[in-house]
Parts: sequence; structure tokens; C-alpha cells
Amino acid sequence: MSIVIRDVREHELDSILALNNAAGPVILPLDAARLRRFFHTAEYFRVAERDGLMAGFLVGFGPDSGHDSSNFRWFRERHERFFYIDRIVVASRRRGGGVGRAFYADVQSYAELRYPLLACEVFIEHDSDPARVFHGSFGFQEIGQHVMPENAVRASMLMKELCSYAWVREHYGDALPNASWLTRPRDLSQAPRATGT
Repeated sequence: MSIVIRDVREHELDSILALNNAAGPVILPLDAARLRRFFHTAEYFRVAERDGLMAGFLVGFGPDSGHDSSNFRWFRERHERFFYIDRIVVASRRRGGGVGRAFYADVQSYAELRYPLLACEVFIEHDSDPARVFHGSFGFQEIGQHVMPENAVRASMLMKELCSYAWVREHYGDALPNASWLTRPRDLSQAPRATGT
């Protein structure tokens, strides 16, 4: 069956939390408060479904989001305009089945209309060769390494130039055509705001 990528729904947050925290050392653990903050502030927070079941999720932020990740700040100190993939998690039963590739195609389609660069990181200490090859196959290149002060994990900082951005910017600026596939995945102006976390 096909893979469906769609916006996250609030009632799915518990399932997403469990999926994230079952992923092992290649993904930082989350607590419910931080995940809820992502729900209220992430520019891109989408899930994948396959055969009617959740197969994974991806969370991303633009450069002006105020995201508090030290990896995000590392990119922000070096680049003015970029889209940052904070995390992608694919359920273990779905790995190798195209879910990650579907997510990266979707997030790139979103980002390249708005940002010149796509950024993410891969942790080096945890048998990261498959993840690094995966990202390399999408055109990401390492632009540096960063040791996260909160946990001493070393990350390979990856970036990809989005070649369509310049053309879209030159022809449309900030006024993209009114087409459903061009709209932001999440209209944060309509979302309830996070409080106290």
C-alpha cells in the first residue's frame, strides 16, 4: 500500500512520544511537555501512515522559530536562512520500506519554496553509517561537527542547498500562488499557543 504523509493530529501525541522514545540512542528522548511544545511551534510536524497505521514522524523548524536545540543554534550562528529537520523517526517495522525517503521528499518540497538550505544532523557515536549514507544519497554534506553541551553527543552537521529556492524567490518572492499543495503544512496562527512549558 502507499505511504500517506499528513499533518499531525493532537490526539496522536502519545503515540508519537512512544515511537520517539523507542527509537534508541540515535534519537534524543522526549518528554510530553517538549513534544507538546513541538506541536505548538514546529513549522512542519507531519506523520506517515502505511496500511492505516502510523509509520513515523518528522519535525522541522524555520530559522526564526526560537527553537531551543543546541544543534539548531549551531546552524543559526552560521546561516541566516535555512530549514532545520529536528528529528525523523520511522517505526522499526517500517525501516527500509521507503518511509524515510517519502518524508525527505515531502519536507524538501515544502522547504525549497521558502528556504535556500536544508539542515539536519546525524549522531556519530551510534553506528551512524546507514544514516550518513541515507543523507548523502539525498545530497547532504557534512559542514562541521558539534558536541552537544547538554549530553556530550557528537553530531555530524549536515546541509543541502535547495536548488529551486532561487528561482521561486526570483519569480514569486513571498507571494506563492494560491494552490493547496503550496500552503504551509501547519497554520500555526490557528493553533493554540503553548503555555508555561
